[in-house]
Amino acid sequence: MRGRSSFLAAAVACCVVLSACRQDMHDTPRYEPLEESDFFPDGRSERPPVPNTVARGFLREDELLYTGRTNGQLATVFPMPVTAQVMSRGQERFNVYCSPCHGRTGHGDGMVVRRGFRAPTPFDDPRLREAPVGYFYDVIASGFGAMADYSAQVPVMDRWAIVAYIKALQLSQHATVNDVPPDKRAELK
Repeated sequence: MRGRSSFLAAAVACCVVLSACRQDMHDTPRYEPLEESDFFPDGRSERPPVPNTVARGFLREDELLYTGRTNGQLATVFPMPVTAQVMSRGQERFNVYCSPCHGRTGHGDGMVVRRGFRAPTPFDDPRLREAPVGYFYDVIASGFGAMADYSAQVPVMDRWAIVAYIKALQLSQHATVNDVPPDKRAELK
């Protein structure tokens, strides 16, 4: 009995010790990013991409969606339907990214301007009212004048949502009673 219990104790101790020795891939040879390598003739550990490959999710075939242009010309249409959800998202993103300079109404009187920076052109300026939607998309993506580009901060669909909201701001500032559907005019009073 005593021999059996000491064997059992030794077996348990052996299992405990061996289970703690798992190293798996912890000690596998590997390279740090951009570390020099003796394996490849060019001395680099990372391999260059195969020519003419595009990373998954980065093939941008839709010219209108990704550039705001159609056949090289500034687009006059949106690449998606403008819904209430798109407008709501556009207002929210406009208030985050655009209103510091442009103000919440697009008059160019944002907090940054009140602190002494150059005022942007108001969105109700005749030149901007006539500008196609692709123009606003391009300015958000590429910048214009003192405005830096926001391509790194604002994703593609949010850019279009902001453009839709800017167009709604422009329409609202020059709307007349005739622009309101007849069945909704009673709600204006």
